[in-house]
Amino acid sequence: MPRPIAALPKAHLHLHFTGSMRHATLAELAAGHGVHLPEALAADWPPQLSGADERGWFRFQRLYDIARSVIRTEADVRRLLAEAAADDRADGSGWLELQIDLSGYASKFGGLTPLLELVLDAASDAARAAGIGMGIIVAANRTRHPLDARTMARLAAGFAGRGVVGFGLSSDERRGTTADFVPAFRIATRAGLLSVPHGGELAGPENVRACLDQLRADRIGHGVSAASDPELVGRLATSGITLEVCPTSNVSLGVAAAPRDVPLRQLIQAGIPVALGADDPLLFGPRLAAQYELARHVHGMTDEELAELARMSVRGSAAPTDVQKRLLADIDAWLAAPPG
Repeated sequence: MPRPIAALPKAHLHLHFTGSMRHATLAELAAGHGVHLPEALAADWPPQLSGADERGWFRFQRLYDIARSVIRTEADVRRLLAEAAADDRADGSGWLELQIDLSGYASKFGGLTPLLELVLDAASDAARAAGIGMGIIVAANRTRHPLDARTMARLAAGFAGRGVVGFGLSSDERRGTTADFVPAFRIATRAGLLSVPHGGELAGPENVRACLDQLRADRIGHGVSAASDPELVGRLATSGITLEVCPTSNVSLGVAAAPRDVPLRQLIQAGIPVALGADDPLLFGPRLAAQYELARHVHGMTDEELAELARMSVRGSAAPTDVQKRLLADIDAWLAAPPG
């Protein structure tokens, strides 16, 4: 009998703030704030999505924006973070990096800085209550002006070492020019923050290369399109750049036709570090442990291979050295324990 996935210690490096919300919480907050939820978010859940074309991405973004609109009070923020930490702990996560595009919420909370202060305080409380470590990644939005990204980077840099661990770039990667965001990432990385842009999900390997060459990425969100480019695969393996692969998300958005088509084993066998992520379970359904279950049951990974997946997630994280050492030792203990 295989060892339980939920008991395997791991780090979670790709989870978005709104997308981490429980479906039941979305329904309760919407009712409390008088927000009407469309059938796709109310009864027909998880929604049927596709980001492979512009119309499909528009539908995804519309549903995401509706979900975002129910986060209106300090209590909402604290509830979301407490539940995200508890859910991750239940899935075996000992370290969570939660990504947030502050621009989508700031107007309701007195501006960018007060909102980030609230998120960091709530994250600290949530992590303590759940018994995990947590870092916040501040993300710029590709669909907004690059000057907005610089503002976000300066804010993130000011909180480096105080809970903010990285700077990201999210939303539809087919929009915006990666080079335009170089100044923002320079601000963030000079402050010691990890460069963790999205790339190679909806666009091809050229966008992964742009993240490496222009944004000096330490990790890349998704990056699965790199599998089609042997030169890029070799470069990622040699440099040890971790890809945050989100299998359920890839299938839901049409990046892969089925779970077996996510190039998980191909990337790992090429020597690329991979950290599994849930991305936006509010819209895609399964959370972190389910991604490891897919690796086991669809990609045929053994417990030894799953343990190495978990190790890669820890090594690719911004977790403090002592947290990494503890998690790595706990992974070894999981593997050493008898199955069943």
